[in-house]
Amino acid sequence: MRKYLKVGCPLLMAATLVVTGCSFNSENAATNLDTPPINYVEDGEDIDLDEVDSEDGEQEGEEEEDVTEQAETVQRELYLIDANGMVVPQTLTLPKKEGVLKQSLEYLVADGPVSELLPNGFQAVLPAGTTVDVNVKEEEKIAVADFSKDFEKYDPNQEQQILQAITWTLTQFDSVDKVQIRINGYDQDVMPLNKTPIGDGVSRSDGINLESSQVVDLVNSEEVVLYFLGHQGESTYYVPVTRRVDTSENTLAAAVQGLIDGPAYGTALLSEIQTNVNLLEEPTVSDGTLTLNFDDEILTSLESMSVSEDVLNMLALTLTEQEGVEEIVVEVNGEASILNQDGEPAEPVSRPKQVNDHSL
Repeated sequence: MRKYLKVGCPLLMAATLVVTGCSFNSENAATNLDTPPINYVEDGEDIDLDEVDSEDGEQEGEEEEDVTEQAETVQRELYLIDANGMVVPQTLTLPKKEGVLKQSLEYLVADGPVSELLPNGFQAVLPAGTTVDVNVKEEEKIAVADFSKDFEKYDPNQEQQILQAITWTLTQFDSVDKVQIRINGYDQDVMPLNKTPIGDGVSRSDGINLESSQVVDLVNSEEVVLYFLGHQGESTYYVPVTRRVDTSENTLAAAVQGLIDGPAYGTALLSEIQTNVNLLEEPTVSDGTLTLNFDDEILTSLESMSVSEDVLNMLALTLTEQEGVEEIVVEVNGEASILNQDGEPAEPVSRPKQVNDHSL
């Protein structure tokens, strides 16, 4: 039976904490698709075949239409802007149709089809009335997004966020590594208002929600994507942030330390990982599985040997951004036996296909 992580609930552990492969969602529980209606007959009851055939003939088309309608939807990550101006992935259910790249960008347009799907506190990133076509240079894996002139009506203070939202929305697809921008068929080397560089294309390596960095040694540092917590009302969600960290020894350890250090001062982001947590040894990767060994400060409760599920999710989302890491195992003081919240042995967790999933 597949297990799901539910934000805010602790995982019980005997000693090791392991993250389970699933979609992360701060608000919803998993539900199943409705099952098509079934005609039941009481034991010993005669069946009037003519009546059944008649009823079936009247209902068959409607039932098939309902099933088809349920089947023809798909989950997509749309990068939207929250109330604090952060670019955040939100997984929403969209109609399944051809031209998924174009459709995904159309759902970034204000006052467009995304309006009724927007989570509380979020806004679409493209100006109302914007239209778009998308073509892919297959050999180079470059998506060319050709916008109408309405695209230029965006708030210049959100220019970087808009470029990041377009880029990260399109690069969720395996066919796209980079994104180029056109307006009315003309290539753009820079964004039209504040002249943010585009060059030969923008990729995820250019970052998202960039933090100003105090790291001065560019040779022994690199940018990593860390996932912290945003909040709107009582709901929380995961926010990717790009930070330059010291990687002179180990990139994975540097990413963990970035989470321990917490979000930058002055942001509205939160962290469930305490600053007194220590990684006891260098992280190791074997066949795609990353093992992290923490001291017991990672625990939410010493008595129950539990840890916040938000902590596990932040670690999983952050570290599976690194090449070669497919799943994560978290140990405490070197112990390797844990239980999940149902009291069953937990399994290693791989990166979820969607983040902040509202489709469940």
